[in-house]
This record gives sequence, C-alpha cells and structure tokens, in this order.
Amino acid sequence: MTPATHRSHTDDLLSFINAGPSPYHVVASAAQRLEKAGFRELRGTDDWTGTTGGSFITRGGALIAWYVPEDAPPRTPFRIIGTHTDSPNLRIKPSPDTGSAGWRQIAVEIYGGVPLNTWLDRDLGISGRLALRGPGGTTTTRLVRIDEPLLRVPQLAIHLDRSVNDGLALDRQRHLAPLWSLGAPEEGALLRRVAAAAEVDPAGVLGWDLMLHDIQPPGYLGVEREFVVASRLDNLVSVHAGVTALTDVSTGVDRPSYIPVLAAFDHEEVGSGSETGAQSPLLERVLGRSVTARGGGSEDWSRALSGAFCVSADMAHAVHPNYAERHDPDHHALPNGGPTVKVNVNQRYATDSAGLALFASACERAGVPWQPFVSNNAMPCGTSIGPLTAARLGVPTVDVGVPGLSMHSARELCGADDPGHLAAALRAFLGEAVHP
Repeated sequence: MTPATHRSHTDDLLSFINAGPSPYHVVASAAQRLEKAGFRELRGTDDWTGTTGGSFITRGGALIAWYVPEDAPPRTPFRIIGTHTDSPNLRIKPSPDTGSAGWRQIAVEIYGGVPLNTWLDRDLGISGRLALRGPGGTTTTRLVRIDEPLLRVPQLAIHLDRSVNDGLALDRQRHLAPLWSLGAPEEGALLRRVAAAAEVDPAGVLGWDLMLHDIQPPGYLGVEREFVVASRLDNLVSVHAGVTALTDVSTGVDRPSYIPVLAAFDHEEVGSGSETGAQSPLLERVLGRSVTARGGGSEDWSRALSGAFCVSADMAHAVHPNYAERHDPDHHALPNGGPTVKVNVNQRYATDSAGLALFASACERAGVPWQPFVSNNAMPCGTSIGPLTAARLGVPTVDVGVPGLSMHSARELCGADDPGHLAAALRAFLGEAVHP
C-alpha cells in the first residue's frame, strides 16, 4: 500500500467504527459491505445445495462469511480469519430505571475488562437491539441507536474524596449508574425513550440487548496525524480488515487456492462461551455445511480441515512509554511498525513457529512490516479467540494484531498506517493464488 492508500483505508475504518456502536450494528455494517461485493446472505433453514460464490450468515452479533470459486472441489482447504465484534463497555440492566438524591439514573452492568475511569465524565449514547413481539407468537429484532449526549457517569470531585478511584473499585456498580435527568425514578422511562428512537411501540418490546457508547466520533491524533483514536478499535480494526481482505479476494483476478473465510464472533471479551462465541459450534457447522453443499462427505470434510489454517486477528499491546517496565524488555511493539505476531508458550496465544512463518510470508508478499510480540513473563498474559478456534477445529492458528495503547478504554489508540498493513497481510494470506 502507498501512504495515500493507507490513509484511504484508515478513513474507511473510521466510518466503519462510527457505524458500529454495538456488535449488532457491526454485523449489519459488515453485511452491507459484503452484499455490495456480491455476497448473499444465507439462513440456517435455507437449502445450501450447490452454493458457490460469496455467502454469509448472521446470528445476533456474529457473522461468518466465505467465498467458494465455481470449480472448487469439496475437499478444498479453508483459510480462516478469526475476529470479534464486541468491546468492553457498560450494558443496561433489564430493570434500568433507578435513581438517588433527586436524580434519575440508569442501572448498568460492566461487560468485559473495563478501565472504569475511562467511562467517567463522557457524553454517552445508547445502542443495541430490541426484541419485539410479532404476529402469531413470533418475535423480531430491531436495531436502535441514540447518538445524543443522553447519559453521563459523573466523577466525584477530588475535593470530596481524595481516594475516589479506590471508592469505585470497592463499589463500582452503584457508582457507575449514569444520570440522565432530574426527578424520582420513573418505571418505563428509559424504555419509552429507546422505543421512540427505534420507532416502535414500547408495549411491543419484550427484551433488549442495550449498551452505552461514547458519542465522540473517531479521528486522527498527532503532529502528522499519525495515530487513530477511537472507541472499539479492539476489535473493529480486525473486523474491518477481514471484511476488506475477503471482498478484495472475492473480486480479484486470480482464483484463490483455498476457501477464504471470515469469522467475526461475539462475546470474546467475556470468554466466548455463547452460541455466537468462538467456543460454540457455529463456525464448525457453517464450514461443514459448505462442504456437504458441494456434494462432499466426511472424507472431504476431514481433508478440508487438515489443509486449513486460521489467523486470529485481535488488538495487541504497543509498548507504553510511561510503563515500559510492564512489557517484555526485548519485545517493544510500536505503532506503524506493522501487525504483531503474538507468541505465548503457555498457549494463551496459539502461535507456533510454523504459524509465525506462514504469516511472515504473507506479510512479505504484501510488502508489509511485522513485529514479534511476547508478554512480560512476570505478568498474566491476555488471550484471544486463537486458542479456542485451534482447539475447537483442530486447525493450526497464528495470533496477530495491530499494536495499540489504552486497550479496553472508552477511547483507544493505534497507528494510522497499521490497519492498512493488517488488511494487506490478511489479503495475501487469504488470496494465495493459482495462476493460469
């Protein structure tokens, strides 16, 4: 990629992030891009027999997309990009209307590993989905998004509590209730406001998956605008790169030697243990059906998996200039130095030497720099969907990611060139071609 191409890719990433305040919006946005590239949505109840070309399925906050060339035999191996759509945040409880001392507030739960102080004194909107009553006992869902400064978690003035951060740690649920109005708690007030935004009758709302998001838009930072600052970089950088790589490969001149696949899971930040998480059989079932849809049997399925490979793409830690001692002294990843290859011998990351070599080769073909990453051995190491996918499918997996700062914060930072570097490397990984 040229510098101009990198910036164009990152500009598009900012639009993608802005369109995805919740996992459900991320899936909807990714689906629109896939459809524009000629992919078609399949449902689990459809007949998939003979399907070729680009296809995808959605389930809540998860999406699986794949591209099958016309003449690909059922045994064709898969090349998989694994990502996730969710980010740590504050999620609204089923009975949300609460308050104290003359203030109306909203009851929330903490989702994932949230640095609590980053959510204080920010203007917050609401996004997610509503579950609606349908005809004949059926139900439907509707996306909802309120990009207004509707809520705020006010920090206690330092004059009133010199240890305010300690207080949050001791009783974080009560102190994190955002305020949104004056007056006594009023049952149903939030539901009415959200239903109006979704243009539905509050009486028809049976449930919801609602969360708060910072309404400040993503943008650039630095003297040369060399950094990106945004909410949900973890892991929309990787989802966007995966969608870009898959659509590019599907519309390219050369036929790929593999079946390129994008798996964007939900609930990674809380362990992936759901029907839409990496521990579920969702990806396994989709890939299996794609084999049988082309007339394959168990032998073809086994051969397709035996030749498969997965790149698990998630954010990584750049070395922090104020806390360099928290990082491995010999592995200081920096923004705009290319994606990192994450290694942990205790299998918190699934990378081994063969996986590292394969991804390094993809970077080389794409003209992309890359950096090795190892966590400080004196500290607990994070993990990703890589080991889960490797264990579930028995497929070799390499963990990679764009290095950034302020991971899990309400507003994160990465290099402006690295999203394009990652997309180019993933494109080379998916699209290793058979030339005529």
